[in-house]
Amino acid sequence: MSATGSGTAPCRFAHYFVICGIDTETGLEPDELAALYQWLEADRHGRSQDAANTGENFEQSPLRRTFKSKVLAHFPETIEWNPFDQDAVNMLCMPKGLSFRTQVDNREPQFHSYLITREDGSRTYGFVLTFYEEVTSKQICTAMQTLYQMHHAEHLGSVCASSSCSMDSLASSLDEGDATSLNKLHCCSSYDMSRDTLYVSKALCLITPLPFMQACRKFLTQLHRAVSSQQPPPLPLESYIHNILYEVPLPPPGRSLKFHGVYEPIVCQRPSPSELPLADYSLKQVFELLGVENLVQVFTCILLEMQILLYSQDYQRLMTVAEGITTLLFPFQWQHVYVPILPASLLHFLDAPVPYLMGLQSKEGTDRSKLELPQEANLCFVDIDNHFIELPEDFPQFPNKLEFIQEISAVLLQFGIPPEGSLHCSDSATQLKSLALHDLVNDKKNGNLPGDALAVFELLQGNATLERLQALAKRTGVTVGRMPALGGSTVKEKDSRLQCEEEELREATLNVQVREVFANRFSQMFADYEAFVIQSATDLESWLTNREQMHNFDKASFLSDQPEPYLPFLSHFIETQMFATFIDNKIMSQWEDKEPLLRVFDSRIEKMRLYNVRIPNLRSSNYQKSTILKESAQSIEQRLMKIDHTAIHPHLLDMKIGQGKYEQGFFPKLQADVLVAGPTNNKWASRTGTAQRRKDRLRQHSEHLGLDNDLREKYMQEARSLGKNLRQPKLSDLSPAVIAQTNWKFVEGLLKECRMKTKRMLVEKMGHEAVELGHGEANITGLEENTLIASLCDLMERIWSHGLQVKQGKSALWSHLLQYQEREEKLEQTAISPVLLGPERRKSETGLTMPFLRVSLIQDMRHIQNVSEIKTDVGRARGWIRLSLEKKLLSQHLKQLLSNQALTKKLYKRYAFLRCEEEKEQFLYHLLTLNTVDYFCFTSVFTTIMIPYRAVIIPIKKLSNAITTSNPWVSVSGELGDSGVMQIPKNVLEMTFDSSFRPRRSTVSALFKCQNLGKLTTAQIGHDNSGLLAKWLVDCVMVRNEITGHTYKFPCGRWLGKGVDDGSLERILIGELLIPCADEDVSKQCRTPPLQRSPTQTRRLSITSLAGRNKPNAGQIQEAIGEAVNNIVKHFHKPEKERGSLTILLCGENGLVSALEQFFHHGFKSSRIFQKNVFVWDFIEKAVAYFEMTDQIGDTEEETEAFRSMCKVFCHYANAINVTPRNIGKDGKFQFLVCLGARDHLLPQWIPLLVECPLITRMYEEYALLRDHLTVNSLIRVLQTVHEFNITLESSLVKGITL
Repeated sequence: MSATGSGTAPCRFAHYFVICGIDTETGLEPDELAALYQWLEADRHGRSQDAANTGENFEQSPLRRTFKSKVLAHFPETIEWNPFDQDAVNMLCMPKGLSFRTQVDNREPQFHSYLITREDGSRTYGFVLTFYEEVTSKQICTAMQTLYQMHHAEHLGSVCASSSCSMDSLASSLDEGDATSLNKLHCCSSYDMSRDTLYVSKALCLITPLPFMQACRKFLTQLHRAVSSQQPPPLPLESYIHNILYEVPLPPPGRSLKFHGVYEPIVCQRPSPSELPLADYSLKQVFELLGVENLVQVFTCILLEMQILLYSQDYQRLMTVAEGITTLLFPFQWQHVYVPILPASLLHFLDAPVPYLMGLQSKEGTDRSKLELPQEANLCFVDIDNHFIELPEDFPQFPNKLEFIQEISAVLLQFGIPPEGSLHCSDSATQLKSLALHDLVNDKKNGNLPGDALAVFELLQGNATLERLQALAKRTGVTVGRMPALGGSTVKEKDSRLQCEEEELREATLNVQVREVFANRFSQMFADYEAFVIQSATDLESWLTNREQMHNFDKASFLSDQPEPYLPFLSHFIETQMFATFIDNKIMSQWEDKEPLLRVFDSRIEKMRLYNVRIPNLRSSNYQKSTILKESAQSIEQRLMKIDHTAIHPHLLDMKIGQGKYEQGFFPKLQADVLVAGPTNNKWASRTGTAQRRKDRLRQHSEHLGLDNDLREKYMQEARSLGKNLRQPKLSDLSPAVIAQTNWKFVEGLLKECRMKTKRMLVEKMGHEAVELGHGEANITGLEENTLIASLCDLMERIWSHGLQVKQGKSALWSHLLQYQEREEKLEQTAISPVLLGPERRKSETGLTMPFLRVSLIQDMRHIQNVSEIKTDVGRARGWIRLSLEKKLLSQHLKQLLSNQALTKKLYKRYAFLRCEEEKEQFLYHLLTLNTVDYFCFTSVFTTIMIPYRAVIIPIKKLSNAITTSNPWVSVSGELGDSGVMQIPKNVLEMTFDSSFRPRRSTVSALFKCQNLGKLTTAQIGHDNSGLLAKWLVDCVMVRNEITGHTYKFPCGRWLGKGVDDGSLERILIGELLIPCADEDVSKQCRTPPLQRSPTQTRRLSITSLAGRNKPNAGQIQEAIGEAVNNIVKHFHKPEKERGSLTILLCGENGLVSALEQFFHHGFKSSRIFQKNVFVWDFIEKAVAYFEMTDQIGDTEEETEAFRSMCKVFCHYANAINVTPRNIGKDGKFQFLVCLGARDHLLPQWIPLLVECPLITRMYEEYALLRDHLTVNSLIRVLQTVHEFNITLESSLVKGITL
């Protein structure tokens, strides 16, 4: 083609005009793509593929079979910017191949559109009008007659008795008509050459760079009207096709353009760079088809990059819904597989283990239940025709969903559209009417027809006599005015066109206003996104090189700045590829021109800042409606009502005489020589060509200055494809070898995604644990962690769905597990015992033992199956993954599952990920690395389930009785609640043995079941002091979660009994999670140590005994108090859901109680008087007695009153603790006093009281910290720092105390 045509291609309105249909030279050929589809289906269902290889299907009438179509002509031959892909265009123009009809069938022309996404993500749009043309070739008619006779002979008299399967096949392959009547089916499917006229489908297609759907539809409709009209068009069809290919430019941004079809002018408009991008598909139709609620749900699924499958009999409905919803994503863009119309030969792409948005044509007679889909765990299924959607489980709702729906509904109601949608949309509602703007017709520029001539065109349409008169008048040069006799008809047509004009303007206004509502939501949610973008690279090359290792967005800080209701959605959304690409574009805008959508979005945010003086208003969860709906609609209205540019009018070309003769009902064979190239003297074309050449020179210059262009492009592609596996299926080559190559890309992509997800989980989790140890800043929240784990569950479902050929239920992973369980349980019945994973007996670091806990894949499955709260297979699979991850057995369980190779081969095709040995091993290794960190992803999510716990009380045999005659009890508390008091039957012995089988220790053990307690924090232990052996020295209490296997140790090291130690019959113990000692446990070397635990026996004895040699000095005590208070302050500065247990910070080994206990013990005089221990609580009691007897302290009356009031409060608290019915000892009472004082912010007021008490000189040495006024004042200031926090105590710390 000519250089001019090539150079101007990017700015032309249309790139190609294409004609597809039957090739009369080759005759009828079975569709190879249909044969390939049958081969794939046979492979999917394990049937013989021999029959499928032939491509013949004699069970169907030949009128209902698929035959091969062909691109009969396309103009121009090719263009540099958009090479012509013949196979892809043919497939998408005629997705079902050639269709045959007879005179009794419906032959209404059908319009649909499609798009092709190239490998770089750019799109080309196709607009297709399919009509039926009479078959004139006797060869084709004879072949059809022969095929019908063969079909008839095979099914003679037994159409309905052949088989139910073939009947389903017949009914499902019908495109139109009633499939319920066999007689009608037989009649419509018959063909007799002597009596029937045969028609075959032909498609006219325009391929354009931008989606001007309405304009292209009108142009093609007018072309078809010219072909079907009784009179030839004013000019040969070549003139109109040449005009739209070479003489109609793209409208400039922010401008409107008028060009001319065969009969009427056509207007299109393009938004300016500051407006929302072009979207010409009718959102009115989308809302009518789906309804507002369904559309918002599907929109949310697309934002979260789930798999979305659209389902409809109508190709244009598929395209309209897909394009309509994706235009609402602004400023984000869909980054994964996007095929709004999925041809039959590409159905194997539903196996793709990646996010996708695809449209599948449904066949009459088939419903959702008959549709076999390989993966459904993360699928959003949209049945467009039936107004029905199926949503994935457990996906978060869009923020402010209710208010959002109300705002959209308000806009729809203004245009008379019911928000619930129109369940039964008529054909007239789905087919858009043609438009001619009446005030733009009378335009004589650029060779346009004057108004009189167009008036005659309008007048004479459909009237043969008047059309002949008009042709004669044209030849003789006579001007024909309007005829008064027909004036009524003209007025009627004018009204109709005015109505069409108004309807198009209404649709355009509706489109932009609805899009503004959606865009406004993102502007509100991401108004401050720029503040959280991390720009660490100094230049583009270094950024592209290290893209994969870089964190580009501060997700934790961003989430912490969001309103609470937004978090479930936003925490998932900021992990998507579309958000990552958006941030990448923002970072690259430092060195490149801003991506257009980003530029518009940033300008909107800037404008919002000007109108909102205080940006934090945007961070509230209050819903803010869009304020620019009218303004945005006015821009479109102005462009449509006042045309900015008019294209050159179609004109006669230099054509050979006698070719392209007009014949009604037949599209002529076009003269190729006048259509392969454009004009050389087109002003706009030459201007565009000059500008393009200037851009080329600048680009070449920048290549020499910057980095090598090939290397740069390689980096760009790698950076932008990060996390994407395959954006678009290749339509040109669909051989089995190419399909295998595609699946191999899927395998590589899944492995890469697994590596990235596990690495992210490790880095974030280890960073969080480092923060707990005091290193760095927190960079992960529980919400974010839960999002990452949910993403891992989704990835595993996609891996287990890849290449799957046998599935039960919606979850591929759970289906595999169930079949494994069935096989193993059969083996269990014959075998001695099931295989155990890990040691049977779990030992703590100190050698303490618990009863053995069976750990196996099957046992964990049974745990999940016993959880009544989980109702679905998808939920069970996710629960099992979470449980295995928490137990650090995920990799080991999956290795055992996949070790059954016979089962894997039965369930999966050869190309499946799970049958690629090397990749499978790497996948299991990546999962194994997750064992290095601790997850509570099962415990923290399933908070309402019943869990069995085992509690074991271990005494110190050397110093006391091994068993007590009293009735012991235990109560366990966790972050989610407490178990209540669990009575332990008297003398329940559990013996443990050493290696020589000699009895080593007796323990008291009990198994109890209660609602999930979460991470365990405290255990209360006590007894009723009955019997002769009532005094009991308890070493510790061990509690184990029998599902997760987590074992907690609650150190005690104190006596329980009257007259010994501090006389306590119950104690509150603080727990620590034990590390399993399995040899294969990778986490042993790297897990962080526990934060807090119960005060140890050694520390307790050092405080209370006379001979304690390891007493801390004054500096250490002051440091301990400061650290304890600092931990409490940090606790309250964490997000509420991340705080953990406050009880540990108050009562743990390094807690506030422990630190103050050391403070009060410092300088305490002789701890033993007449062989009796003296405790701090003894000092408290004596101080209370003193305060109650004296009432005169203070220099003034005001000070005396204040002191008296504070003494009264202090005495009230101490007496309430003393009279509690609980049998707590003196140390326990001091612990209660500190906890209550901290809760009620009274500690800084109580300490001066004790310092002023004269008893202090008798009970404390002179060097005691309590007698040092500077130290006491410092302590008071430190304790005052917790006054701003609302401290809530566990029930175990306040139970039985009445204030």
